[in-house]
Amino acid sequence: MKILKKHVITAIVMMMPAALCKAQQNPLTLKYDKPAAVWEETLPLGNGRLGMMPDGGIQTEKVVLNDITLWSGAPQNANNYEAYKQLPKIQELLKEGRNDEAQSLMDKDFICTGKGSGDVPFGCYQTLGELQIQFAYDKADKVEPTAYERKLSLQQAIASCSYKVNNVTYNREYFTSFGDDLSFIRLTASQAGKLNLRITMSRPEKAATRTENGELLLYGQLDSGNDTKGMQYQANVKAQLKGGTITTEEHALVIKNATEVILYVAAGTDFHKNDFKKQISTVLATAVKKPYEAQKQAHMRNYTKLFNRVQVDLGKGTAGTLTTDKRLAAFYNNAAADNELPVLFYQFGRYLTICSTRKGLLPPNLQGLWANQVHTPWNGDYHLDVNVQMNHWPVEVSNLSELNLPLADLVKGLVAPGQRTAKAYYNAPGWVAHVITNVWGFTEPGESASWGATKSGSGWLCNNLWEHYAFTNDKKYLADIYPVLKGSAEFYNSLLIKDEKTGWLVMSPSSSPENAFYLPNGKHASICIGATIDNQIVRDLFNNIITASTELGIDADFKKELQQKVALLPPPGVIAPDGRIMEWLEDYKETEPQHRHISHLWGLYPASLITAENTPDLAAAAKKTLEVRGDDGPSWTIAYKLLFWARLQDGNRSFKLLKELLKPTARTDINYGAGGGVYQNMLSAGPPFQIDGNFGATAGIAEMLIQSHAGFINILPSIPDQWKATGSVKGLKARGNFTVDFAWKDGKVTSYRILSPTPRKVKVKVNGAIKEITASKG
Repeated sequence: MKILKKHVITAIVMMMPAALCKAQQNPLTLKYDKPAAVWEETLPLGNGRLGMMPDGGIQTEKVVLNDITLWSGAPQNANNYEAYKQLPKIQELLKEGRNDEAQSLMDKDFICTGKGSGDVPFGCYQTLGELQIQFAYDKADKVEPTAYERKLSLQQAIASCSYKVNNVTYNREYFTSFGDDLSFIRLTASQAGKLNLRITMSRPEKAATRTENGELLLYGQLDSGNDTKGMQYQANVKAQLKGGTITTEEHALVIKNATEVILYVAAGTDFHKNDFKKQISTVLATAVKKPYEAQKQAHMRNYTKLFNRVQVDLGKGTAGTLTTDKRLAAFYNNAAADNELPVLFYQFGRYLTICSTRKGLLPPNLQGLWANQVHTPWNGDYHLDVNVQMNHWPVEVSNLSELNLPLADLVKGLVAPGQRTAKAYYNAPGWVAHVITNVWGFTEPGESASWGATKSGSGWLCNNLWEHYAFTNDKKYLADIYPVLKGSAEFYNSLLIKDEKTGWLVMSPSSSPENAFYLPNGKHASICIGATIDNQIVRDLFNNIITASTELGIDADFKKELQQKVALLPPPGVIAPDGRIMEWLEDYKETEPQHRHISHLWGLYPASLITAENTPDLAAAAKKTLEVRGDDGPSWTIAYKLLFWARLQDGNRSFKLLKELLKPTARTDINYGAGGGVYQNMLSAGPPFQIDGNFGATAGIAEMLIQSHAGFINILPSIPDQWKATGSVKGLKARGNFTVDFAWKDGKVTSYRILSPTPRKVKVKVNGAIKEITASKG
């Protein structure tokens, strides 16, 4: 048969072409030719609990240590139990258009008691401390290193550095083990007896050090903010030598004339573990009995089980030989020359996810698990008005589904305190969380109504929990989280009131996260009736409960009630006279037209209430909204805009934002406006370092390649011109528990394969045409 089509799609069940293997062969490595000058240039390592960031110094190596559970503060009850009495008055003021007066009343009676997030007992995520290694070389006055190289292999989760001094080659290798749950630093010299070093540890506060039984210990206890004792922590360092000698000082380990040194760093806290010091000793005793190479291989086996699930190839580039810092600069000036850098950045985001959370532990916070301060920016907490949710957006599509479960555990822990908060402020059933939370279960409003009274946090979290079900079809999980979803829905359902102007059911008070508007009297406010994001979250949550009720065969009466309420909710968006989607129920003028939050497009992403296929008018209005907002902002904002444009199927605009996101910067100031980018180590700069920009970009790159939110799998929905020539993907996930591989040439899909645990029908959009096929078992 004569084939006339230029691009032929091969049969679905066929093996994918060899192009899919290219990405795995490409070196996914960050590399540098000098030590890190500042912390933002160090290389992040982590095993989901422990973090380590070495700087590769020549005369002094500084390694920042982290434990994701190390928090100051303690559980507290900061609810104002008289607040609900003011709710009728607040609602009446809002109905009369006196929003500023309503907000003043809320600032007085509708915020948390105590210090809020400004101090303990709310607390903050903190650095564990710093390990220092001071080196002594022959001819110490002539330490002139050559052939310096520093690397981080994403395929191995191992960092390294090497250099020459006085014709001796020194090598270091670092990893936080996914095997025995401790950190390793291996130092070698090419000539016998050339390793001379002194090892110390320190912390800016609440710390002491000592040596004991040949080990170096760092330990202390943080402030709780109340009468109870704060969290305890400890880190132990043990050294194993080939050649040479080791002696101990009061606060140091001293090694002389060794050829190889392996440092074992074990650490922990008493967060849910009263016997953590015993566990540290056990972990160390176990590790030193195993050969280093065996430890390293076990680490890589466990890590690559997750990392190797996805491969991406976007074509070749010309900048792969450059160091990463130079490569970032070259990409910003000529992005078309390096199609491999977006792959590196995407896989770096997957790497950071694997390294910063683990089933049974905590989800990544604002900094993942990497912090070098005792008071991290914004407490290093869990912000619920976009940030912690963004941290988890790439998890499902990037085939790391089980790493969503720590967030589900955190949310379950908010239900009981959230029930108290719901009663205290709204006299409502169910549970609620506002804008910030921590490991202690904080659900109260923040200390200022302008930002802290936003109560969409709990509903937004429920969207993340739902997405895990949407991607996995795991009904056991759905049954487990259903009470969480229902409790959130009960809260919002009880607060719905009829808006007199529109007849819609809305919430009052309401607000659009951190944004404000002008009132007719010239004053400004944040508190309103029926902010668009609240309307969208309620609709999404109610619809998910309705679906869950059907899937599980339970709660028919509640399902019926919610179905009746959904019919009376505002539409997913209301288009203003200027063509944009309104952020509030009233067409207020915003105080900052280019505000960093774009919460009224929540229905576009992460939800699927606004789609190019089903709501084209709202999609067009979303584009106008984004045009006015502009492309700049903190990194997480740029990443969110990238996602919006990907959902709107504008690949070139998405790519433009990716380029902005990869803009090199060294800024570390607290930033709320323009100026996002990445540091030399590719960590996202808000600035300062805030990991949600990394995770948002990872989700955005995946969204450019595959989408599954509109009732079908859409392959290459937002591919930019720069990636069209040739490429392939293996292992991305689609909703419904489908695994998708595909390849393309000249922007057209040439082959694809869709796998499912059981063969079943699925709709797929390929090269503009939607067809129904049977997914293969796999």
